[in-house]
Amino acid sequence: MPRLKRDPVWHDGNRITLLQNGQDFFPAICRAIAQAQHSIHLETYIFNLDDSGHSVLEALREASARGVRVRVVIDGFGSDRHALQIAEQLRAMRARYRIYRPKPRGWREPRLSLRRLRRLHRKVLVVDERIGFVGGINILDDFDDVPLLDGRTNPRFDFAVRCEGPIVDDMVRAQQALWLRMAWRRRDDWESFTQRFLQWRLRQQQRRRNWMRQHPLAEKGLRATLLLRDNVRYRQQIEKAYLHLLATARQDVILANAYFFPGRKLRRQLEKTAARGIRVRLLLQGHAEYFLQYRACRYMYGQLLDDGIELYEYNASYLHAKVAVVDDYSMVGSSNLDPFSLLLAREANVLIDDAGFSADLRRRLEREIRDCSRQVTAEQYRSLGPLSRLVDYLAYGMLRLGVLLTGKSSLY
Repeated sequence: MPRLKRDPVWHDGNRITLLQNGQDFFPAICRAIAQAQHSIHLETYIFNLDDSGHSVLEALREASARGVRVRVVIDGFGSDRHALQIAEQLRAMRARYRIYRPKPRGWREPRLSLRRLRRLHRKVLVVDERIGFVGGINILDDFDDVPLLDGRTNPRFDFAVRCEGPIVDDMVRAQQALWLRMAWRRRDDWESFTQRFLQWRLRQQQRRRNWMRQHPLAEKGLRATLLLRDNVRYRQQIEKAYLHLLATARQDVILANAYFFPGRKLRRQLEKTAARGIRVRLLLQGHAEYFLQYRACRYMYGQLLDDGIELYEYNASYLHAKVAVVDDYSMVGSSNLDPFSLLLAREANVLIDDAGFSADLRRRLEREIRDCSRQVTAEQYRSLGPLSRLVDYLAYGMLRLGVLLTGKSSLY
């Protein structure tokens, strides 16, 4: 398969472990934090003060007490419920923290602004600039607010990856760039800030050279690249990667996406991929976590089915995953295929070129499709009543109107 060109930088020699749900993720990140010696940098959209959130805070507190430098960035909207309490606890443990675009208070709160929609949606943790975690899992319990089905609850379905190797250096740079960008907004001592910034760059270069000497590439490591989305340099990197993978697919495509509302290019490419005889399966939400997005997505079912695409709705719990398997390539990250992720938010995905890793992720997705999902057929979709179809149409129109307000309506 042809390699991705231009923007993404591929790295060989990475150790990458797939983590499914919070039951894998939280023990893994708490273990990494407990072993930290120098630094911890955490970015997350939602930081909830539930059992999982308290376990992460306690691990950070212990690390800070050992002298580890701790930095945390939380999103001002996603973490608004507990932002002040989290900031208090981080301040008490002498950790550094920042809130990305804090939610306005008082008379400014009702005001509608496009800037307020530009959120930090990525979930990235880097420990000692050596171990990195990227995925869709927030600091949020698997069972928090999930639906009660048949008298019991099942965990929210999601993925992340644990990485070691040169790809972690790209995570470090992305985190540092955001940290500095947030600092620029409140600076008035530019001369001293510039001097400190230049000194920091020299220290980073020396630290990286030392790291490479101490941590040689894994002999049988995986080939991978970090994909970002922001509103400056990486506006379309993730979307272009999906388009390239779909255009060059040879056998099989599985996309599992929580909030599926792709733009015209992605929809056309999905249609073309299926028309070439490639099996395309979409695993989507079967329980509406957000009513509007769910019903707007459902409005597209008719066209997707006419294009020969297989649709499955995940019914065991909430689907929160943002992953894909295309032949021997796998995508794991925070980016949905919707306007919020592809036009507005800061996102981070890891794209892995490895047959074994992709086979593992494919098996997991196929198991959920087989055991926990319902296939949506053309007959079932056509049997929906006129009122239900009207609601889907109105929801679709409302989301299109929302895209219009971003100035990107031509893309949708």
